[in-house]
Amino acid sequence: MTIKAVFFDIDGTLLNDRKNVQKTTQQAIQSLKKQGIMVGLATSRGPGFVQPFLENFGLDFAVTYNGQYILTRDKILYQNQLPKSLIYRVIRYASDKKKEVSLGTASGLAGSRIIDMGTSQFGQVVSSIVPRGMVTTVESSFKNLIRRVKPQSFNNLVTIMREPIYQIVMVASAQETAEIKEKFPHVKITRSSPYSIDLISLDQSKIKGIERLGEMFGFELSEVMAFGDSDNDIEMLNGVGVGVAMGNADDLLKAGASFVTASNNNGGISKALAHYGLIHFDVEKSFKSRDDNFNKVKDFHRLMDGDTIETPKGYTLKDASHRADFKIEELVEFVYATSQGDKNKFTQALIDMHSAIDKAAIKVQSKASNESPLVGQVDALTDLLYFTYGSFVLMGVDPQPIFETVHEANMGKIFPDGKAHFDPVTHKILKPDNWEEQYAPEKAIKKELDKQLQKSLQRLEK
Repeated sequence: MTIKAVFFDIDGTLLNDRKNVQKTTQQAIQSLKKQGIMVGLATSRGPGFVQPFLENFGLDFAVTYNGQYILTRDKILYQNQLPKSLIYRVIRYASDKKKEVSLGTASGLAGSRIIDMGTSQFGQVVSSIVPRGMVTTVESSFKNLIRRVKPQSFNNLVTIMREPIYQIVMVASAQETAEIKEKFPHVKITRSSPYSIDLISLDQSKIKGIERLGEMFGFELSEVMAFGDSDNDIEMLNGVGVGVAMGNADDLLKAGASFVTASNNNGGISKALAHYGLIHFDVEKSFKSRDDNFNKVKDFHRLMDGDTIETPKGYTLKDASHRADFKIEELVEFVYATSQGDKNKFTQALIDMHSAIDKAAIKVQSKASNESPLVGQVDALTDLLYFTYGSFVLMGVDPQPIFETVHEANMGKIFPDGKAHFDPVTHKILKPDNWEEQYAPEKAIKKELDKQLQKSLQRLEK
């Protein structure tokens, strides 16, 4: 599959527990941008909170308030205000139940001092270290402490609701969620914190917001990779092409994710992007080529083999034969595809190939050569590379996006034990049981070729 857009949740995902964006994550974002991959946020936070991230990291867009408000650095793309009647009923309910409420405006959350503190940097750090079993106790003590100073004003909330409101945040434990859902059946309730719930329109969500952006910017959900750590990320990770759960994520989120990476404190984002071949990891004492496709294949071999060769050396005859076998298999597949399944034509093509091999053997043996094996091997492989590009030229096909698809498919050959498995004879990499279903590239290649054909027709019409 080809990834055209990557989305990050913010708290617990893009940010580490110290509320910073790790340097490896910053570098990964810039690498994605250089490749033309769009990068965005999908969060329960509001537009006022995300704007600095858009500016500081050059992000393309953000889905905020769980899909209720979508923006770029300089433009509002979509807004969905909550009905005033609903807002009034919720704050009346909260007042009767003595529950703290904040209202999500374009500039941020307003209303509850408890929620303000809970969503602050200090509150987020505290919430990350409080055991889940103590959530209700901490929540109750926290509310009582704040209310002793100044209880929440119902009239103040009524004043705030004169502004457009996109999301309501209410302090509530997980046990209280069912009662609130029953009271407000036409509202979607999501949870990004153990202490509070977010109330949004029934047909809104992070994944719906991403889908809207795809319609605007030309990508499909299958071409999206998304990262998250909380319950409100489940629908998003299940709905995109590749859903990545952070190592610090809830177990339920991890169970349904395509991939579980390291934590938000341990380079989880960059490690997952490298795993799927979207970025290249610079490793100490490892050289980097100006050919980025080479670097991606190098990442593949580092992942599969555990190491890479950093000093030029030639193949042994046994290893060279294995590498030649791989290429011959692809050449046979190339000829078979051309024969369109006609057995007679395919058989004749194979006879011609054998004849060509015999002719080539006579030709190379007739040459007197004093060159080293390394020079000869590199010369032949470079010619193969050149011929391959030439074949694409003569087909009128741009191989770059197709290479990306095949690379991502190859990076999916890691087994559930986290390792690559090899054929004991040929040392060829084996495929996990779910590889065909999740990673086989043929459908994505067809889709890309259809797109290239369509573009070529549009060019001819001009």
